[in-house]
Amino acid sequence: MSLRKNIFSNYISQIYVTLIGILMLPVYIKYMGAEAYGLVGFFSMLQAWFNILDFGLTPTISRETARSRAGSIEALNFRRWFRALSIIFVLIALIGGVGLLLLSSVIAKGWLNAEILPPSEIKVAVQIMSVSVALRWMCGLYRGVVTGSERLVWLGGFNAFVATLRFIGVMLVMRYFGFTPIVFFSYQVLISAIEIIGLWFKSNRLLPSLMSLSEPIGWSFAPIRPLLKFSLTIAFTASVWVLVTQTDKLVLSNILPLAEYGYFTLAVLVAGGIMVIGGPVSNAIMPRMAKLEAEGNRKQVILVYRQSTQLVTILAGSVAATMAFCAEPLLWAWTGNSVLASKTAPILSLYSIGNGILAVSAFPYYLQYARGDLRLHFIGHLLLLFALVPTIILSAAYYGAIGAGYAWISVNLLYLLIWVAIVHKKLEPGLHWSWFFNDVLIIVIPVALLGAVTLIVELNIVSRFWNLAYVIIIGGSLMALATIMSSEGRNFISRFRTKGI
Repeated sequence: MSLRKNIFSNYISQIYVTLIGILMLPVYIKYMGAEAYGLVGFFSMLQAWFNILDFGLTPTISRETARSRAGSIEALNFRRWFRALSIIFVLIALIGGVGLLLLSSVIAKGWLNAEILPPSEIKVAVQIMSVSVALRWMCGLYRGVVTGSERLVWLGGFNAFVATLRFIGVMLVMRYFGFTPIVFFSYQVLISAIEIIGLWFKSNRLLPSLMSLSEPIGWSFAPIRPLLKFSLTIAFTASVWVLVTQTDKLVLSNILPLAEYGYFTLAVLVAGGIMVIGGPVSNAIMPRMAKLEAEGNRKQVILVYRQSTQLVTILAGSVAATMAFCAEPLLWAWTGNSVLASKTAPILSLYSIGNGILAVSAFPYYLQYARGDLRLHFIGHLLLLFALVPTIILSAAYYGAIGAGYAWISVNLLYLLIWVAIVHKKLEPGLHWSWFFNDVLIIVIPVALLGAVTLIVELNIVSRFWNLAYVIIIGGSLMALATIMSSEGRNFISRFRTKGI
């Protein structure tokens, strides 16, 4: 499978899925109301917290699938391992789903601050959420096989199909049955069922055929034991990741009125598009780097690592700068609500900068993942946990969403400047400063300076169209500058011109 083709198809899919989700948000708020959309934001947060129950199994599935393709694991052992994991996934889905179901009354009456929606309706909505969250989490089992098999073109198309049903189809259903939270979340359960069935069929076609095995698979958890250390390390870091990225949302869901929480969720979700930019790259390079490492081709591993860093820095850096410096015109063009735009813009600016930093500082994990040693990742996330969670809780409690945004930027910047350097020095001596200056800083600094220039110019654009045009011009200029400043970007332009000639 072509790595470039996988990354490209991933980006097309992720861009579509992200854009369609973001573009539909104002429609949801318009027809459902701010409080109902606050429940949608709470639903997204629950899905993220549910990932704590993953125990590191989903990334392990992808890695072991890649290693199986490289010939490091026999087909029979891989099928035994996958069957044992399937049992664990089903049990965890049941436990987590039932647990959330039992908490629905407490969430509706004691946690969320609704002023319009009755607690009884919120309780039913949360109960329906519990089913959808469990089903969508189960998809990780089969998505890991597809990703590890590098069938990312198919996965991208399937994700786009499901997103169309999830974001656009729901409006057609609510138009007929009513724009209520219960209708919305009931439809999400149906789409989650379609998603898991599609992934199940595809993953079963990619697994080693039962007819090719030398003996029956049997039922045993023994094949999982050798991988427990790796999986549990990922489990801890994944749990820390949830705590790091979702603590502010959990705290603010209790502090803010449900309608204001909906607006906060809107800003954070838009800023979250920056993290989506890194997703297609990581999905493509992690199995590839694991395969190259298994083959002993470490030089190629580093080459893929650095090229991918520049790609993410170009895209995430320019998008983050555009959102940070053009937050208000972007929100005004998107929602058509000037009051919402002015209130939400500061939150969007702060979280965009923080997410841009995080997209780059995530790269050392990919290197550790390929080598199968996550000890440093474990330590780094432990330090991040102790630093960020208390900071965000205190900042959010005293200064609300703005305080959480400043905490998000500060701690992530320290992590990038200090811990990433330590990890590189341990894993690949001599790599860090070349990586940091040539693959990150030389791209980011000019983009940040050009973006800052836009703050000097005072504009008073009242048209949604011209606000959008302004954002597109600034964003395009920043991305063009980032591409020119990157050696990989210049190489791409040179190859493109050569082919054109």
